[in-house]
Amino acid sequence: MNTNLKYRHELKFFINHHQYFTIKQRLKNLMNQDKNVGPNGEYHIRSLYFDDIGNKALHEKLGGIRDRSKYRIRIYNVQDNVIHFEKKIKYRDYIAKLKESLTRGMYDRIMAGDYEVLNMPDKPLMMELYNEMKHKLLRPKVIVDYVREPYVCENGNVRITFDKELRTGLHATDIFDPKLDPVRAIDENLIILEVKFDEYIPAYIQTALQLQGLNRQSASKYVICRKFLKYNTWEDF
Repeated sequence: MNTNLKYRHELKFFINHHQYFTIKQRLKNLMNQDKNVGPNGEYHIRSLYFDDIGNKALHEKLGGIRDRSKYRIRIYNVQDNVIHFEKKIKYRDYIAKLKESLTRGMYDRIMAGDYEVLNMPDKPLMMELYNEMKHKLLRPKVIVDYVREPYVCENGNVRITFDKELRTGLHATDIFDPKLDPVRAIDENLIILEVKFDEYIPAYIQTALQLQGLNRQSASKYVICRKFLKYNTWEDF
């Protein structure tokens, strides 16, 4: 465990639209909306997930390995003004995240196979990515696309998000491709509720959520989209 990282709790649930509207109505007067949302209270997230030649991240998740990590490039609202290369770390029941900013030019070079752009000795995450790409053949695997409605609370540093319309880019790997047409990866009636917090969830938010009656799930969006790809290509994991 890297003690320099900020680890948080993360809980995930599948909910239907009726549960979504009910929980949303309870939370509206208890939490604030994230400052980055648009006029409709949402923003769009598109991530390009990477895995190595042995699909380590996929197999560790499917195998139930508790301590693991995965890499992704993430953008918001299909814009290139904010591009992050991220490492999401899972340690027991906690999560942490490292990230570095990319320019559009850096992204284009990575996608063209020019990994020297990551060779930055003064940036540990960039060097880790560089070595993963050179020696373990870390490569783009799948695009994960969805709409997020986020709520935040300072007490406990709680962040609750409703992730809707989860889609996969299938075999496409360019997140800026104007012709990209992601397809839905889960039942259209399902929404993914994520609850992140530091040490505790305030009692009034726990009461509003009523998590005990919800269907907790462990599958990541990456795994859901990779499995959808498998089902449609007969690929054997």
